Amino acid sequence: MATEWVPSVWGRNLTGSPDWHLRLQDCELSLEVNGRVHRINVEDEASYRLNRGVFWTDITLHPAQAHRTKVDGLPNARGLALTQALEAALTDKRLRENTAFLQGSLGSIRRWLEHKTAQERAAAAERRWFTHEMQAAVEAARPTIDAKAIRLRLEKPGVKARLGQEASALERSLTEYEADHRRFWNLLNTAHSEQELKACKELFDRVESKPLTDEQARAVICFDNRVQVVAAAGSGKTSTMVAKAAYAIHRGFVAPERIVLLAFNKQAAKELEDRAVKSFDRLGIQGISVKASTFHALGLQIIGKATGEKADIPDWATDAAGGFRKLTEIVDQLKDRSANFRTQWDLFRFVFGRDLPAFGSPGTSDVWDEQGNGRRRTSNGESVRSLEEVMIANWLFLNGVNYVYEQPYETKTADEDHRQYKPDFYYPDIDLYHEHFALNAQGEAPAHFKDYVEGVEWKRQLHRGRGTALFETTSHGIRKGIDFKRMEAELTERGVVLDPNPSREIPLSGQKPLEAEELTGLVRTFISHAKSNCLTIPLLRQRLDAMSEDTFKHRHRMFLDIAAPILEAWDAALAAEGSIDFEDMLNLAAEHLESGRYEAPYELIMADEFQDASRARARLCRALVQKPGRFLFAVGDDWQSINRFAGADVSVMTGFQDWFGHGQLLKLEQTFRCPQALCDVSSQFISKNPNQIRKRVRSATLAMGPVLQAFQVDSKDKLADAIDQFVMKLAQAVQDGIIPPARDGKVSVYVLGRYNADRQYVPARKFRFERWVNVSFLSIHRSKGSEADYVILPEMLSVLRGRSFPNTRADDPVLALAMPAGNDFPQGEERRLFYVALTRARRSVAMFTVRGQCSSFLREMEEDGVVAITDTDGGAIREERCPSCKQGILVVRTGPYGEFQSCSNYPACRFKPKRRRHTQSLFQKRAGRA
Repeated sequence: MATEWVPSVWGRNLTGSPDWHLRLQDCELSLEVNGRVHRINVEDEASYRLNRGVFWTDITLHPAQAHRTKVDGLPNARGLALTQALEAALTDKRLRENTAFLQGSLGSIRRWLEHKTAQERAAAAERRWFTHEMQAAVEAARPTIDAKAIRLRLEKPGVKARLGQEASALERSLTEYEADHRRFWNLLNTAHSEQELKACKELFDRVESKPLTDEQARAVICFDNRVQVVAAAGSGKTSTMVAKAAYAIHRGFVAPERIVLLAFNKQAAKELEDRAVKSFDRLGIQGISVKASTFHALGLQIIGKATGEKADIPDWATDAAGGFRKLTEIVDQLKDRSANFRTQWDLFRFVFGRDLPAFGSPGTSDVWDEQGNGRRRTSNGESVRSLEEVMIANWLFLNGVNYVYEQPYETKTADEDHRQYKPDFYYPDIDLYHEHFALNAQGEAPAHFKDYVEGVEWKRQLHRGRGTALFETTSHGIRKGIDFKRMEAELTERGVVLDPNPSREIPLSGQKPLEAEELTGLVRTFISHAKSNCLTIPLLRQRLDAMSEDTFKHRHRMFLDIAAPILEAWDAALAAEGSIDFEDMLNLAAEHLESGRYEAPYELIMADEFQDASRARARLCRALVQKPGRFLFAVGDDWQSINRFAGADVSVMTGFQDWFGHGQLLKLEQTFRCPQALCDVSSQFISKNPNQIRKRVRSATLAMGPVLQAFQVDSKDKLADAIDQFVMKLAQAVQDGIIPPARDGKVSVYVLGRYNADRQYVPARKFRFERWVNVSFLSIHRSKGSEADYVILPEMLSVLRGRSFPNTRADDPVLALAMPAGNDFPQGEERRLFYVALTRARRSVAMFTVRGQCSSFLREMEEDGVVAITDTDGGAIREERCPSCKQGILVVRTGPYGEFQSCSNYPACRFKPKRRRHTQSLFQKRAGRA
């Protein structure tokens, strides 16, 4: 409806305004002046202006423009009516706009809610899990709605009245739109699980020889796109994987030919395949099988399909022993071709075989003196005060330099309060003293080295005053590598001829260098990790540059200088045969999948022993499920990750969602193997490492006698007899009916060795007990997946030199160059290995140790009150541990002056209690000791 205004005759005459006519229709205001029409939209309030005068109102269109149009003569009463009409037009316009906006929002929300409901109903109708992909797709379709703006518009005057019933519908839809849909979908999946537990009960009861547990069945039902199952030892992970295959086929989720079960070796793959066939037979599913494969066999298959040519892997790259032999051959060839490589190889073994502790930290000790001070052995047999001094001494020994360690200074300095000054090194052939100072780049000593710098200055002044030649090295110079070059220059300038000879005879008391075999093994492990992580030499050098300055980067750089040509030669040897190695195979297969050059036919991928997956294996799994509608079911136990030496990376499991973007975390915490008491003891031990996935292992297995026993003998040569007697007692107890046998009338016993050499403890003359006891040997590494009634751990020892459990040699820090940030919990891998050993037992674990050499793990369990160490007859052991080396015990010995106490680790540890110590100023003790 249009409204019109014209000026009064009097007004127009008095104001001199031309003849004009104003018309308002909806929001369009048109002004006709002298036959010309001007139009504006009143929503643009800056496009017009009404000015009320004493009697008349004037109207200006486009007031801010040069060609504005102004008319006058409208009576003020009519001007007021015009103003009110303009405001009404604007109000109605805004009301219509708000209504249209809200109606549009309601439509968008309703359409999405209907879509969401349709997807939920479709999953329910197909009896499917509402997967992460489904949820993400629904969320991606969710319209972007400004809920706050919607509510503000709803509250504007007249809006709800104009909307009518649609207003309350919008409020309800908006509340549903804003709901926590993920929580609702979780509830939806929970309800789905409950329904499937009932609907598929017969399948879950019959698929294995025993009905699945509730947690196993729920893991089977959980058909999300990425599922991680943390399975306690003996919790039936294989049963769960096989049952999931049967369930997927039974429900029609995945066709049999689109399922693959991945294992780490052929034997495990064969077991999975056989178990699946037996399960299908129990269910009456005839003529159907699923594929079980090793990761490497699948990788070969993918490469062959993608390229039309099957990749070749040489024999020497298929196993650890073959790879080691090939690498040894490569190293020998490099040493023959390059004098520089040979020098670097020998220098690393002799001088840089051990990493340095943090600046100012004492690090580990090789021997202890009578006062309990830790010392370190050199190749020449000296007992020195720091690993930095060891490096200096070993460099001198390797180069054939004649030196004396801590020879008394040529002038007497001792008095009633101070010992005679003994410089660190003295070179008698050139009359040169050498002091090594624990000083950083700024010339500062560690904070806890009191009066140290004053002692350094005292020494310098002494040499200046006496005119004796002094050469200095520092912690900073050794750690940067520059002081070795300075030593070389100083000695050669003074006439010393360096004669580097790695075959120089080492005294019996000397510390052997890093063996060539050990360095070769370290390089092999490094290459495996580097390839698994797709790290080239340039990338490795970048990682080295980015490492913290607290790291002994000079050692890392030397190692990389050795490893680089070996890696290049390794790859060249592969290329010469037109072949690849296992790491190449996994990465190439993943590349073909990632690039889309090949699409694997598998929709359900189940990976066994996932805690031992390398990053290359994880990458292949990720590539296999990158397409929509794929499912990864990864089963493992991070508590049992023990193959880091072979490239395993436990962070693949502990950081599962970092790798795969999302994932359900389920747990199998009920074990069918160990009695509850043994579960508690082993879980308590392993759980001290907080960087692991927590679980509460439960068992219904009844205990039969003590679950944990520890026996100590007087010397190592008595271990075999003690173990033999233990087995004979078991046999007698079975024969007498005290211990119930298994179904075959026997009990099984594993002798589990930390080292293969522990095989010697399997009792000989088995005919004496084989009617009642079946004894066999396995290394702990090979025992995973196996179980026996009784487990014997024959050498629970911690010795200063030789085989120990735990093995005190930690992973070499240089491996950090090729690996992600690892778990730095002390002896983390060894703790997991011990946990694996404990959890192989269905009834009991017997540990054997030697007086004065008790394993730190066994001692820890004793301190925790979970086991008592006794003699072989069960008698209590009473002994006092050495406060110096913390490993030996104090024993009574007889000397020329009668009985005295000392450490059982003598001569490595020379601690003697209550021995009077000499006094010495603190700065004299500390000066020169890095």
